[in-house]
Amino acid sequence: MSVRDLTILGCSSQQQTRHRNHGAYLLRWNEEGLLFDPGEGTQRQFIFADLPPPCVTRIFISHFHGDHCLGLGSMLLRLNLDKVLHPIQCYYPASGKKFFDRLRYACLYRENIEVIEHPVRKEGIVHDDGKFRIEAAFLDHGVDNIGWRVTEPDVRKFHKDKLQQIGLSGPLMRTLEQEGKIPFKGHIVHLEEVSYLRSGDVFAYVVDTRPCPNAVAIARHAKLFLCEATYLEQERNLAHEYMHMTALQAANLALEAEVKQLILTHFSARYRDTEPLRREAAAIFPNVFVAEDLKRFEFPR
Repeated sequence: MSVRDLTILGCSSQQQTRHRNHGAYLLRWNEEGLLFDPGEGTQRQFIFADLPPPCVTRIFISHFHGDHCLGLGSMLLRLNLDKVLHPIQCYYPASGKKFFDRLRYACLYRENIEVIEHPVRKEGIVHDDGKFRIEAAFLDHGVDNIGWRVTEPDVRKFHKDKLQQIGLSGPLMRTLEQEGKIPFKGHIVHLEEVSYLRSGDVFAYVVDTRPCPNAVAIARHAKLFLCEATYLEQERNLAHEYMHMTALQAANLALEAEVKQLILTHFSARYRDTEPLRREAAAIFPNVFVAEDLKRFEFPR
C-alpha cells in the first residue's frame, strides 16, 4: 500500500531532554524509508513509534556533529541484525568520510548487509530513478552541512466524469496520453480537455544553518518543509553565533520559498515548551507546526 508520511523520531538539538530525543526523522515514500540524521537513541525510538527498522532503505547525514549522526552505527547494526536483503544507500558530505567509517565500524560484528555510500562533493542531483529525485545543497553552518530535497515527478490525472461523459476508455487512453490528441466519435479529443497535471510531492529538509540562499532554494515550493528553529527571536544573537536559526527566521525562509506547510524542529533544551516557537513563526506563516517525538505528519493536499 502506498504510504507518504513523516515521523518525528526526535526533535532536540545538541542536548536531549526528558521529552525530546536527539533529532531523527523517517520519511516513508511508498516502498522506501528515508531516514534523516539519526541521532543517539534512534533505534529505540523506532520501537516507541511502532515502526520496523527494516523499512529504512536510505540514510542521510546532513553533517557530522554528534546530534545528527551518533545513531548511525546502531541503526546499521540493527539492519545488519535483521539481515535486510535490500541495500542501504547512505548519503553524507564527502569531507566526513572518516567519521562515517568510524561510526559504521565502531564495534565488532559480522557484516550481513550491503551499504552503498554516496559521499556528496558538489551540489545538485544525487539520485533520480524516475520515482523521485534527491537533491543536495550546502548550507551555512561553518562545516560541510547539506540540505536535502526529495521531489516526485508531476503526474497526469484524468477527469473521470468527463471521460464517462464522452465515453472514452480502454487502449485509446494510452494513445491520447502519448499523442496529446485523438479522433473520437467524429471530433478531436485533446488531452487537456479530459485531464490535468498533479504536482508531485516535494519534501525539504534544512537544519543547522543560518538563513542563506541555498536554504531557500532547497525548500522552494515544498509541500512539507522540515526546518530547524533552535531559538526564539530574543536569542537571535546566539542563533547567529552558533550558526542556527530562530523560529521567526525559519518562518521567513518558508515564506520566501513559498512552501505549503512548515514543521519546526531541532529545539534548544532551554525551551521546555515549544508553543512560543510555534506562535513566533505563525505570526508571519500561519501553516506551521512544531515537531514532537513520535508525531506523524501526512503530506498536505
